[in-house]
Amino acid sequence: MARGAIVSFRLGLSDGVSIVAHLWQEMLSDIGFDMVTVAAEGPVHRLVPGLGIDQPDGPDPEQFSAAIDDADLVVVENLCTIPLNLPAARTVARTLAGRPAILHHHDPPWQRERFASVTELPPDDPAWRHVVINRLTAEQFAQRGLQAVVIYNGFDTHRPEGDRAAMRANLQVDDETLLVAHPVRAIPRKNIPEAIAIAEELGGTYWLMGQAEEGYDATLDRLLADARCPVIHRPVARTPDIYAAADLVVFPSTWEGFGNPPVEAAIWRRPCVVGDYPVADELAEFGFRWFSPEQLDEVQAFLNCPDADLLDQNQAIAQQHFSLERVRADLVALLDDAGWLP
Repeated sequence: MARGAIVSFRLGLSDGVSIVAHLWQEMLSDIGFDMVTVAAEGPVHRLVPGLGIDQPDGPDPEQFSAAIDDADLVVVENLCTIPLNLPAARTVARTLAGRPAILHHHDPPWQRERFASVTELPPDDPAWRHVVINRLTAEQFAQRGLQAVVIYNGFDTHRPEGDRAAMRANLQVDDETLLVAHPVRAIPRKNIPEAIAIAEELGGTYWLMGQAEEGYDATLDRLLADARCPVIHRPVARTPDIYAAADLVVFPSTWEGFGNPPVEAAIWRRPCVVGDYPVADELAEFGFRWFSPEQLDEVQAFLNCPDADLLDQNQAIAQQHFSLERVRADLVALLDDAGWLP
């Protein structure tokens, strides 16, 4: 059986890249690859120190090479895209030169102000294929002389509804409380002040699921302490239970490479307030009906009298365009074109 390896900073955790990587791992396994995972952090098959975020020395080249030596195909998840560990990116690129590899890009450096000066990523090689998660990034790759295939993130659109009562009991929230869910990590671009303001305006309880990262701890502590609404800061893995428990999902980010929660809200039939970031506009072109942070009167009206047609439309669009079946078909087409099908 052909061996496939997925490589990243961290895998098997609750961040968005880990979630997408896990879905790709399952699909590649279904296609016929015997999959292994390689990272510096998380419940992975092969731990390689030095691959992790902000590890200054990078991995030992021989140790990394040994970790992927038996792989017929290597998928690099964002490690050669966002400059969170340039020594690791350089080692991975050198090791994969001339070998079948998919570089799966979520966050190229020019899309983040603090990384805009980094021009060495992403690396390129004639043997590789580049995959991006939105059309905007594909166009930006083309401007830099790189050809990339767009494969949007995919979701299990057939999972059953979650258990509202159990999750609310876990959170100690009664059924009458307006629960405003914000299923994100706590970092600046997630726009937590706006999310809190929405919950305050609607008279709801603000529920943040992710921990602070990127030095955001003190700011987050202050924001949650100053909130003029009840606050729940409880890390929970994203499951249908989250959306079943929530009355409203908020996602007022200033930038996202994709943004999974609005699509997940559509799958599990919850209204969503979405920020004005470019890829949100791209996703909305499929026909999603989301609210903006400036439409809270309309949000309140929806909460008072839910519009089943809106929820039906959003769910149908998610099922048609963002299913795992669609991602699998796109992956098979990519592998077939490259001659890499097992």
